[in-house]
Amino acid sequence: MIRSTTVMLLRTVFRLASLALLIFSLGCEKESESIVSIALHPTNTQILYVATNDAVYKSRDAGASWERFPSFSARRVTTLAIDPQFPATIYAGTMADAVYKSPDGGQHWLPHNVGLKEHVSFINEFVFDSTNNEQIYIATTVGAFSTKDGGREWEERMAGMKEVHIVVSIAIHPTNPRILYAGTTGGVYRSEDGAASWKKINTGLIPETELMGAMALGVNAIAIDPVTPNIVYAGTTKGLFRTADSGNSWERIGGGLKDPFVSSMLIDPRQPAQLYIGGPGGVWKSLDSGKTWQAMNAGLTSLNIRSLAMSPKNPQDLFVGTNGSGLYHSTDGATNWTPMPLKAAAAKS
Repeated sequence: MIRSTTVMLLRTVFRLASLALLIFSLGCEKESESIVSIALHPTNTQILYVATNDAVYKSRDAGASWERFPSFSARRVTTLAIDPQFPATIYAGTMADAVYKSPDGGQHWLPHNVGLKEHVSFINEFVFDSTNNEQIYIATTVGAFSTKDGGREWEERMAGMKEVHIVVSIAIHPTNPRILYAGTTGGVYRSEDGAASWKKINTGLIPETELMGAMALGVNAIAIDPVTPNIVYAGTTKGLFRTADSGNSWERIGGGLKDPFVSSMLIDPRQPAQLYIGGPGGVWKSLDSGKTWQAMNAGLTSLNIRSLAMSPKNPQDLFVGTNGSGLYHSTDGATNWTPMPLKAAAAKS
């Protein structure tokens, strides 16, 4: 009788353990459904990083398998960036826990929060000075900040931008790193002195009267033409805009887009008239500097696009992160998309 009871108890424990394992497995699959950031190695196409709502992952084999890093922050990661000069160095921006930095490809992470920790609640984007990899700018929910020493100390850079608080995106001129653009909830600002001061440049973007409302216009993405830097694109919550005079005046483009909300944007550096945008309406591509657009969603099971990334080695090689169905990869300029599950690497014997 005792033996029979023991066997039944062991079977019950085994079933509960199996159920827990199943729930855990389903939970792990669910973790990868929302891809908030994608970071590609500048020279090695085999290496890429992604952040989900729950974790940071790294692949060393072009996405065939993934390593999930142990949690290094009490809060979720919101954006990732790779040092362009020393790509083993990775930066992670978080929600309410500021900046973390890894010197060894993600194996170890340390907080780099001096000047940030008591202020920043959400890191939106990192941008590197092309001539000095330790000069970094960040867009945050409490403004723009910069560091001169690779994140050891940060300083607020909001002179001329005091009427707004949330900086959503930031972009740097491809040949003159003193010139930056900041996308905010109050339109676009330009700096010509390395973010020491900013000037509002909203003519044609949104009427000043509308800016009085909170969150009137979120500029989610800024892209600068690498060949003709006077041409700048702004992807916003209320449509897509283009300037040909460094932001002094803007015109609305993309009238054929089904959804005005733009969450992310890319420019092909070899063919700057070729653009990609992502948003709730999927991925769209333009071959004529944004005048006309074509939907590029073959293979996607969710059209709610969170992030886009383009290989530095091949502009036809694209990655897209969705809010509902994980990560996708295209090798033909977004004509076709293939799912890229964040499955763990096989254990080494």
